[in-house]
Amino acid sequence: MDLNTVLDVRDARSPVPWRPGDAWLGGGTYLFSEPQPRLRRLVDLGRMGWDPVRELPDGSLEIAATCTIAQLSRFGRGWDAPAAPLVEQCCRAFLASFKIWNMATVGGNLCNALPAGPMISLTAALDGVCLLRAQDGTLRRVKAADFVTGAGCKDLAEGELLRSVTLPARSLRGRTAFRQASLYGLGRSGALVIGSLDPLDGSLAVTITAATVRPFRLWFALPPGRSGLRRAIGSAVAERDWFDDIHGLPEWRRHMTLHLAEQVRHELSRDGVR
Repeated sequence: MDLNTVLDVRDARSPVPWRPGDAWLGGGTYLFSEPQPRLRRLVDLGRMGWDPVRELPDGSLEIAATCTIAQLSRFGRGWDAPAAPLVEQCCRAFLASFKIWNMATVGGNLCNALPAGPMISLTAALDGVCLLRAQDGTLRRVKAADFVTGAGCKDLAEGELLRSVTLPARSLRGRTAFRQASLYGLGRSGALVIGSLDPLDGSLAVTITAATVRPFRLWFALPPGRSGLRRAIGSAVAERDWFDDIHGLPEWRRHMTLHLAEQVRHELSRDGVR
């Protein structure tokens, strides 16, 4: 779609004072998908030269905001970490054409803050940390699970840039389980639950996305029983937190989340080991 209100496109390598009507341009799959009447200038991140994915010396993984879904998928398929399968599972939850896969970015998916955003699911489940850079160069870090605060809402100030997301080494060494449900065979996720079992202390994290307006990451010192898990979800997720749109009613999303969470718990807990 043509953005006929945009008057200028600037290269982000040459900083300019931020002003009303500016927007960061990554892959542009959202920006060019619908009218953006408030925009007057795009600041293009396409030539920043950031490595899409970097394995850091401490074993953690840094994913640049400009990393495309296709680049992340290729990395995940050749990666040998225990959590590697989760990368491809979340990429595949991004139901889109090859053109979107090759343009859409991890940062864009996070910053759109849609409940069904699978990069939100991936980074929240693996206890990722977002690195944010303000216009004056100040850096701050926010947990990926806290970055999205509601449907379409995120912890991002005016002109602030999501630079990268870092996944800690400990999370990458854990076993994971992935479950997803949609109303349609190729539909947007209506409920997505990811479990991650800590390799050191046996703790379990269960992350709920798509069904809720924001991510919910529940941590258990030891894997709970079926009833304990249901109680924890009921206590953490209020009625107003279940998302409601054409892709699923709140009641259905809650039912599917409880069902998928139990499958995840059973797969990763001791009574699920065969």
